[in-house]
Amino acid sequence: MGVVIRQSIRGTIVNYIGTFLGFITTFFVVTRVFTPEQIGITRVLVEIATLLSGLAQFGTSSSIIRYYPFFKDNFKKDHGFFFWTVVVPFIGFIVYGIVFLIIKQPIGTFFAKESPEFMEYYYLVFPLAFFLLYMAVFETNANVLMRIVVPKFVREVLVRFLTLGGYILFALQVINFDTYILIFCLTFAAAMVVDIIYLFSLKRVSLKPDLKFISKELRKDYLLYTIFLMTSALVGSITPVINTFFISGKMGLHFTGIFTIALYMVSMIDIPFRSLGSISRPHLSQAMKDNNFAEANKICKSVSLHQLLIGSFVFLLIWINIDTFFAFLPNGNDYAPVKTTFLILAIARLIHTSLSIGTNVLSFSKYYYYSLFFTLLLVVLSIIFNIKLITLYQMEGAALATLLSYCVQFLLLLSLIYYTLKTSPFSFNQLKVIAVVAIMSLLNYLWNLAVQPLIMMIPVEETYWYLVGRIVQPLYLVDAVLKTVIIFSTGILMVYKMNISQDVNKLIDKVLKIRVK
Repeated sequence: MGVVIRQSIRGTIVNYIGTFLGFITTFFVVTRVFTPEQIGITRVLVEIATLLSGLAQFGTSSSIIRYYPFFKDNFKKDHGFFFWTVVVPFIGFIVYGIVFLIIKQPIGTFFAKESPEFMEYYYLVFPLAFFLLYMAVFETNANVLMRIVVPKFVREVLVRFLTLGGYILFALQVINFDTYILIFCLTFAAAMVVDIIYLFSLKRVSLKPDLKFISKELRKDYLLYTIFLMTSALVGSITPVINTFFISGKMGLHFTGIFTIALYMVSMIDIPFRSLGSISRPHLSQAMKDNNFAEANKICKSVSLHQLLIGSFVFLLIWINIDTFFAFLPNGNDYAPVKTTFLILAIARLIHTSLSIGTNVLSFSKYYYYSLFFTLLLVVLSIIFNIKLITLYQMEGAALATLLSYCVQFLLLLSLIYYTLKTSPFSFNQLKVIAVVAIMSLLNYLWNLAVQPLIMMIPVEETYWYLVGRIVQPLYLVDAVLKTVIIFSTGILMVYKMNISQDVNKLIDKVLKIRVK
């Protein structure tokens, strides 16, 4: 597993560079330049385009990882495997593109009352979905070739940098909002082009299929798996957009824009999993192909542990500073109500990213067809909980619906893979992580109770900073920095002394040796 951890470090670094850029632009540019309604329009556009691209894949991203070990051949360009990964989703895009044209009227009816503005941009869903579709396909091809850094740089850094250009042009009133939306879509087109150029530069992909290589058994297995994935995708692609759809339809684009800020904050938690998952899934697929369940179990536990560890630290970094963050945020008073929503969504995201490796185990096994049941279960639960809870608790209800849906799904799914494949993401070290998080949370509570009031009583001149449009008392920033350094130093020390992860300890040792030198 050490190889997987090392390979994922670069990808994680790129992810966090992109996240930092996204953090600055989202919270200190977007919230100042755009209204919540405009943010909501962009969010819904991306969600529907993502839904279309997810359906159009016909499960290609999963099938690439599952079947690449069968085609892998360094000297024959993998028998033209890349050709099929391009053709199949193109067919899917044509099929589902027609479907989305047909259902335009029902979608318009759903948004008519609270969010009619979105339908003015509906046709942009199609080109945006096409760009997102092939970005995903090309990234997965790069993943199985163990090349994750450049595609992640494209998605996490290049896209955000180009999008920032659109923000600036809009802020300077060089373009209007309609033109900004066009530039936003073309940003993903540029990213797609860079991805395909990079793939061909590896000299491993070929658009010439080796038809003789595909045996009757392999073709039959692939067709059955693809049909299954098409059905699963039809159900599963709905889940990520349910919250946004219900909030937009029942509460309006203003609340969608506010909810989007909470979602972006939560998205920082699963950044490590984007690298860990990308680099570990091909290894997991190979282990399942070889019926090496011991290796699969080892990978599963390691990915789950490290995601819980790093994700929990990212969550705490945000949570212990969330009040200070909203104090600095332009129009922060408009977005402060998402604090409770963020907490609930963060817990749900920690559960999902820490345990979803179990879903991959099932998908790559001979029992893959069971995953359709769990996908369907998640969708049904999400819809039922959203209908019930949004009415009662609004945005908090949407977040709670996500949390409850994940809890039920993973309880049943992980029980199945344990009894059928003797594989589980759980380990004793995860309890150590939870203990560390609990102690750090207690330290945060005690700090806010006893230390923060003392800091705020420090006699200083009545000095305030006019920062990004907000008047901020500098002692708030001093308090946040001191609290973060002390609590996280304590947490890292506990992780090291408790030997929760040998890989993390080795990394810390390496950093300390470099500093000593």
